Amino acid sequence: MQETPQEYIQRILAQLGGKDPLKVQAATAAKIARLVQRTSAAKLRKRPAPGKWSVGEILAHLADCEIVTGWRMRQILGGPGTPIQAFDQDAWAAAGHYEKRDARKSLEQFRAVREGNLALLKILTPEQWKHHGMHAERGVETIEHISCMMAGHDLNHLSQIERIVASKKS
Repeated sequence: MQETPQEYIQRILAQLGGKDPLKVQAATAAKIARLVQRTSAAKLRKRPAPGKWSVGEILAHLADCEIVTGWRMRQILGGPGTPIQAFDQDAWAAAGHYEKRDARKSLEQFRAVREGNLALLKILTPEQWKHHGMHAERGVETIEHISCMMAGHDLNHLSQIERIVASKKS
């Protein structure tokens, strides 16, 4: 059974556990790089189970999500209250051929876009952190909430990557 938007929000925010979302986001790319630096390209492409993403597919997803998040935040900052369109991550994975992407290139793309998004977040005024958009599935989302969601999303996928890389299956 698929989780509801509210269940997803609760699960992702629970990952954060009171940690500073900007610090979590700033550390993610380097943590992933350390995890995958000695992992073979074949292992990065191998799915841990049928229907589950490989490390490479997770990294392609993170790169795409970072682009989406940057766009959403900029839309909100330029027009508070703006509609935020949802997307189907599985459709994007299929259409974007995540399984064929180079994991290390996806990580570099994620890192570069994340740096740009963090630079933006660091210069926002307290008022701008409260600006919001209307997510099609999840309702009102402030810049602050989006930042927390992205940090929780990072931690969720970091733990997946850790498990896959640590597994004995090659």
